[in-house]
Amino acid sequence: MSNERAGGENSARKLYATALELGPLILFFVANSRWGIYWGTGVFIVATAIALPCYRMLEKRWPIMPLVGGFFVLVFGGLTIWLQDDTFIKLKPTIVNCLFGVILGGGLLLFKKPLLKPLFGAAFKLTNEGWYQLTLRWTVFFFVLAGVNEVMWRNFPTETWIASKMFLSFPLTLAFAFFQIPLLKRYWDGDDNPFARGS
Repeated sequence: MSNERAGGENSARKLYATALELGPLILFFVANSRWGIYWGTGVFIVATAIALPCYRMLEKRWPIMPLVGGFFVLVFGGLTIWLQDDTFIKLKPTIVNCLFGVILGGGLLLFKKPLLKPLFGAAFKLTNEGWYQLTLRWTVFFFVLAGVNEVMWRNFPTETWIASKMFLSFPLTLAFAFFQIPLLKRYWDGDDNPFARGS
């Protein structure tokens, strides 16, 4: 019974986290379609500011990646509205993803340290090789997301670019995370491997 309850709570938390991720993007899309990019950006800033404390309530701590992303939404969104130039908000995903990629890749190259471990070590118990492989994969994927954003905002209308964040980048991220399950299963450190159940 306790395992079923824990599984139910975990599913609810994942659903809540997905809503927090998608909610501001949906509001951004709707506001942009009705009132234009600058009003849409303002709505995006407010929605992100509301979502961040909700992440804090969900995770019982300030999660690093949403916090960094939220900071850049505030800065680049503010510049977009102030200077009336939507280039800033369109560049934000490229810069944030490249920043994550450089930090993770730099940790591997310069210090031989997988920096995902201090971020997610409480959630996953992996061997050192497992953390190295997972960090390397996410490093590459962050640069892929940056490339996708560059292609979308430079070659398509604003509405298509915003839609691509919900219907391309976000599903790609979910799919990529899902395909890491075999790695998590292989490099789990201990006998309590949740990914080995039913195999």
